[in-house]
Amino acid sequence: MALPGIIATAGALLTAAVSFAVLLGLLQPYITPDARTTLILISINAAFVLVLLGLIGREAHRIYAARRAGKAASRLHVRIVAMFSLVAAIPAILVAVIASITLDLGLDRWFELRTRVIVQSSLSIAEAYVNENARNLQGTTLSMAIDLDRFRALYNLDRLGFRQRMTQQALARGLAYAVLIRRDESVIMGADLPEAMPIPAPRRTDMDAAAQGRPALFTLPPGNLIGAIVKLQEIPDAFLYTSRELDPQVIKAQRLVAANTDEYRSLEQNRFSTQVAFALLYLVVTLAIVLAAIWTGIAVADRLVRPIRQLIGAADAVSTGNLDVAVPVRGSDGDVASLGDTFNKMTFQLKTQRDQLISARDMIDERRRFTEAVLSGVTAGVIGVNANGTVSIVNRSAETMLAIAGEETIGQNLSAVLPQLGAVFETGRASGRKVYRDQVTFYRAGAERTFNIQITTEEAVGETEQRSYVVTVDDITDLVQAQRSTAWADVARRIAHEIKNPLTPIQLSAERIRRRFGKVITEDRAIFDQCTDTIIRQVGDIGRMVDEFSSFARMPKPEMRRLDLREPLREASFLIEVSRPNIKIENDLGDKPLIGRFDTRLMSQAFGNIIKNAAEAIDAVPHEEGRQGTIRISARDLGKAIEVIVLDNGKGLPRENRQRLLEPYMTTREKGTGLGLAIVKKIIEDHGGRLELLDAPQSFHGGVGAMIRMVLPVAPADEENGAGADNSVERTEKVDNGV
Repeated sequence: MALPGIIATAGALLTAAVSFAVLLGLLQPYITPDARTTLILISINAAFVLVLLGLIGREAHRIYAARRAGKAASRLHVRIVAMFSLVAAIPAILVAVIASITLDLGLDRWFELRTRVIVQSSLSIAEAYVNENARNLQGTTLSMAIDLDRFRALYNLDRLGFRQRMTQQALARGLAYAVLIRRDESVIMGADLPEAMPIPAPRRTDMDAAAQGRPALFTLPPGNLIGAIVKLQEIPDAFLYTSRELDPQVIKAQRLVAANTDEYRSLEQNRFSTQVAFALLYLVVTLAIVLAAIWTGIAVADRLVRPIRQLIGAADAVSTGNLDVAVPVRGSDGDVASLGDTFNKMTFQLKTQRDQLISARDMIDERRRFTEAVLSGVTAGVIGVNANGTVSIVNRSAETMLAIAGEETIGQNLSAVLPQLGAVFETGRASGRKVYRDQVTFYRAGAERTFNIQITTEEAVGETEQRSYVVTVDDITDLVQAQRSTAWADVARRIAHEIKNPLTPIQLSAERIRRRFGKVITEDRAIFDQCTDTIIRQVGDIGRMVDEFSSFARMPKPEMRRLDLREPLREASFLIEVSRPNIKIENDLGDKPLIGRFDTRLMSQAFGNIIKNAAEAIDAVPHEEGRQGTIRISARDLGKAIEVIVLDNGKGLPRENRQRLLEPYMTTREKGTGLGLAIVKKIIEDHGGRLELLDAPQSFHGGVGAMIRMVLPVAPADEENGAGADNSVERTEKVDNGV
């Protein structure tokens, strides 16, 4: 609780207690509960009421703002304050109402008729006693004055004797004193009484009345004396001044009754104002008590709500993941302090467990990253599959090798994404073997590829855990083709060796027979010449074929030098353009040089074979009216590689076994040897590039025909011109951009 609140509450309660004490008359005679005192008490209590109202208003605004802002425990705070306010206000209001009714009934009883009669009768009795003694004193004084007038002669002749007579008269009549005085209040003589007392001077008005012949009666100090003055008739300028002492108790009672009667009349006259003043004082005191109780309730509510609010705030912080929060614990909070201490222990344990979990997670994540790094680094494609056949992991090699997107593949069924792999997976899972291997061939990225598939079964660790599978994919297309090429090269060497040796004797023998017997044979000479010419010609064809076999088997090592690749492309296209005027040649080689390290003769041979095959593919299509054969040759720099594309609108490439066309002795033409594309492929690979057999795009004659795509490395930027042929060939990263 703030210091102003403590001071205001203590002051209001203290002022209320003092006000009740004053109203009950407990502080008389120090403080009298009159109208002025009541107004002062009302003002003081009203000041404390205003201070408390201001403090409570401020706290109420703070509580309302907290409630509007949705602050923690704000609703509980409002309820506690309301409960304390009601508990404090209801008894105080009841007491104030009962006190007001009691005061009203009490005042009614004070001012009812019987009370007024009793008060008036008491005052009348006291006044009657005083009046009776006054009348008796008046008669006694007149009688004594007459007697003294009879002693006039004695007065003139013997003053001492006159004084004795006067003393006898005063004693006989029971007077307190008797004195003869003149008009100017000077004393002539006085009776000689045993208990003489000082004679107070009479009032001028009483002397004037006596001088006019009217006896004057009056009271004398100290209040229990009554006096009378009578003018003597026979003695000139002489007044008899007498007094008698009344009963002091009666006079005291008479004075008390008179004072109470005056107070009673004053109260009766101010009855309404008194009721209003007391009611206001009751109201102010009640408000002070109620407001003090409300302020106390607010303070107690703050003390109760503060630790709860701290707990709620800490719980909210914990819910957001902040486990470093701690609730301040004070011993004065009691059970709530125990709750806060328990909460702090709980958060500490949660933080410890979270740190352990984070440490374990980091370890697992580190292992996962290591596994992913290993998986991404291996050249083989790895696919994780659960017991339901759903893909759970795909490494980068598998994405590249199988032309799939890992994000889209994960969560899908393997058979739905890759039916060929799905069939092998189902077979391997059904076999029940730990490791199952198979080899499949299917199209990926527009090319037929051969893959070696291995299905590895991971055993379940627990009873509830299901089996998982690892599918390992190896692209062995190049290996198979290399094996076939090696085998065909060996076959070519053997054929060239075995066939070429007898060809020369056969040809020489045929020529010798023609020379030796050409003049002798006269019958069927034409047939003879035709046969010998056929032998010689066929031997020549066989020789040329053997030469091609030898050329394929002993492909020369490329002699690399810096070369603008557009030169062999222009040369090859020019030869076809000159020899085949019926075919339209379109060149799109650009203006920028395409510099790389190439063997000029081999690249010219490769490009010549590709363009020649395109022309032959166009010739293989039946001629249609309005249709012209077209070959489009384009080349561009891809940054790290040079892309060369040859398009034709011929008969196209077969869908099945398309990649087999790159193997030796595989051809779709009747008279082809099947070595052209195999030689081109070997030349391109020797230069660090790759060869792709694709279908023509829709933008080229509606997709009719074939597209041969060659990707070759560019020369390094810092390489000097005229590099030697013995320099090693750098194989750059292959770039795969579709048309």
